[in-house]
Amino acid sequence: MLLSDVVTTSAEVSSTRSRLAKVDALAGLLRRAGDQVGTVVSFLIGTPRQGRIGAGWRTLVDLRVPPATEPGLTVAAVDETLGEVARTSGKGSAARRGALLGELFGAATEAEQTFLVRLLTGELRQGALEGVMLDAVATAAEVGKEEVRRAFMLSGRLPATAAAALTGGAPALAEFGLRVGRAIRPMLASPGESLAEALGMGACSVEFKLDGARIQVHKDGDEVHVFTRTLREITGSVPELVDLVRGLPCRTVVLDGETLALDDDGRPRPFQETMSRFGATNERELLLHPYFFDCVHLDGADLVDAPLRERNAALHRAVGDALVIPGALEPSEEEAEQVLADALDAGHEGVVVKSLESTYQAGRRGKAWRKIKPVHTLDLVVLAAEWGHGRRTGYLSNLHLGARDPDGGPPIMVGKTFKGLTDELLAWQTSEFPAYESHRTDWAVHLRPHLVVEIALDGVQVSPRYEGGVALRFARVVRYRPDKSPPEADTIDAVRALLPRSRTEGGE
Repeated sequence: MLLSDVVTTSAEVSSTRSRLAKVDALAGLLRRAGDQVGTVVSFLIGTPRQGRIGAGWRTLVDLRVPPATEPGLTVAAVDETLGEVARTSGKGSAARRGALLGELFGAATEAEQTFLVRLLTGELRQGALEGVMLDAVATAAEVGKEEVRRAFMLSGRLPATAAAALTGGAPALAEFGLRVGRAIRPMLASPGESLAEALGMGACSVEFKLDGARIQVHKDGDEVHVFTRTLREITGSVPELVDLVRGLPCRTVVLDGETLALDDDGRPRPFQETMSRFGATNERELLLHPYFFDCVHLDGADLVDAPLRERNAALHRAVGDALVIPGALEPSEEEAEQVLADALDAGHEGVVVKSLESTYQAGRRGKAWRKIKPVHTLDLVVLAAEWGHGRRTGYLSNLHLGARDPDGGPPIMVGKTFKGLTDELLAWQTSEFPAYESHRTDWAVHLRPHLVVEIALDGVQVSPRYEGGVALRFARVVRYRPDKSPPEADTIDAVRALLPRSRTEGGE
């Protein structure tokens, strides 16, 4: 398959707001992709099979290679070259990578060069199409959407899921199972309106929502793997967690939980301090404490399809009470309110209310888990920053904020804020943002989608000022989220859900 086919389809998908049109265009391309379907999918979701290839933004934009006049570059040739670039290391590697990329770009048309730059710098990686792509795979392979989603959940790899669906259909998808040592996509919680509303779902648990970092832990005998919420392995950075899990009284286990750094009083340290450990080489810099809230495999038994009530019992057998996240099973409303009060008193964010009948829906943000916080917060993508005035002169300050388009388009702007930015954050933004710059004007630096920031707000209002038709009210920066990427930012639908009910229910 020619790269130009992929580029043309990518442009077609980007030019329409219709989810059905996106699915049809992608499905048509996948049917024609043959044995290159996995690579085609990896290109379209913005993540080459090789991951990072060792060439940064500046290297790519400085290539200045005249484009080819006619398309002739194949997907296979691009994939092979990227693999060679990624394998290049040692003395003279920068020059060698530059030569390989120069040759690749010389064989690409102008449109293909633009696509490759966006692919290799992460600009295409916006969740683009992840949900839409799953539907397209199902359509192209003529299999059920839930079969595709389940296989993706358990494999964590969309290209591999697509290749299996297109080559082997439903039987091939059914072969994907939970494998200890291979990360699965985490189940997510949706914002809840109130504790009382969340308790209305029936038999449930109420747990602390910790101000920590999500982890997924796999144990097979003495072999332990620790993954972040983005499925990045950090085993080598957290030896204290590895040692603790290795000593658990079970042979095999897959656990979902949070880890955080605590101060001498047992209260959570700032989130950034916890995240700093994920790249540390010396665990003594700051010890992490894990708390687990789910168990999806125990001693040979997969529990993904088991109700939470059963998984919770398995969790206690696997780790004991001390390592289970604080909370209560089937509490009364008064008891649930006490759990929330205790969580806030301990310095945490709130609680998560979970249906005890729910299965583990990995990668899904359904209604079976509801997070309750006293203050609304959203994780949004930083689109740009304006140069400051007054005492902020010389610093990048006022942030432009975007919500994720669930149909794979670019982030949708929903507001601006400079509130909550400390002097430390202003200095960090000013030094860090140019690394993600797409272009600038006299008054602002515009960024490629990369950075996610947590924003507190008092609410949302209807506004024609922004494309999404809504705007944030009294938004302020809480913290940056290095544990999240743009595909994990909150969607424009989540923002609109915060509109007053009279605005969203159409008078019903």
